[in-house]
Amino acid sequence: MTLSPPDRLIYGCMGLGGDWTPGPVTPAAIDQAVAAVEAALSIGITVFDHADIYRFGKAEQVFGEVLKRSPGLRERIEIQTKCGIRLDAEHAPYDLGAIVARVDDSLARLDVDYVDTLLLHRPDPLLEPAVVAAAVTDLHAAGKIRALGVSNMSGAQIAFLQREIDLPIVVNQLEMSLLKRDWVDSTVLVNHPDGADNTFPHGTLEYCASNGVRLQAWGALAQGRYSGAPGAAAEEAASALVQTLAEAKNTTREAIVLGWLMRHPAHIDPVLGSSDPARIRACGDAAAQAAAMTRDEWFALYLAARGRPLP
Repeated sequence: MTLSPPDRLIYGCMGLGGDWTPGPVTPAAIDQAVAAVEAALSIGITVFDHADIYRFGKAEQVFGEVLKRSPGLRERIEIQTKCGIRLDAEHAPYDLGAIVARVDDSLARLDVDYVDTLLLHRPDPLLEPAVVAAAVTDLHAAGKIRALGVSNMSGAQIAFLQREIDLPIVVNQLEMSLLKRDWVDSTVLVNHPDGADNTFPHGTLEYCASNGVRLQAWGALAQGRYSGAPGAAAEEAASALVQTLAEAKNTTREAIVLGWLMRHPAHIDPVLGSSDPARIRACGDAAAQAAAMTRDEWFALYLAARGRPLP
């Protein structure tokens, strides 16, 4: 299976599987996952995002049950999962030193032979690139992973890894949304005093664009802050503008919020984290809204969310 082109919605499975405790999945959790996956498929989503830690592994396990209920579904979708965070470690939460075993565990929970893309979940301060390279090479040669990505990494960190790994790094998943805008601010505050307070690693978007690394945005719906969930007073102006645009364009607020991300020329693939089938379906018009969004509309949303003028 080939990787999806840019500008696609991805379904994030972190909300599936039940509560955040170890243990078996319940029939109710399986039914919830089936409903969420069916809603995602109904709006054309074919990429499903996991991590070995989500719900202590139950998100992967419940997705495996979904696949069992839907013969042939595995061949029609892409599955990506992540490793590198440990929930069972008191003092060492990040660990990229046991990748093969972690992938094998994910494959067993998902009950599949391979994942389309493996993402390294977070930077590991004790990272040994040669160890990671050996593990990734073995997994790829064994057919257990087909592509490699990262999550929450800067352009410099990706370049550092890529020097050791023959398999190209094709994905970087970052927190990006109308609420989490530092990735935009970093590009407009160059050579301005306000830029000193921006912690987003400048140059990351440019590195990814220059090296064929597709961007995925986790937290893309901004916890619903602009599409109906209670938010801070500072977000009222942007929420009102989202509502106005949605009404004018006969679409949903979710489609406007995601369309704003997808309108950016970096080709951002939003990851939807909701387990509510109605809210998932409300995102289906996002790509069309991105294509129709004008420069003035994009900047109006950005400035309303930012709450202050650009320099």
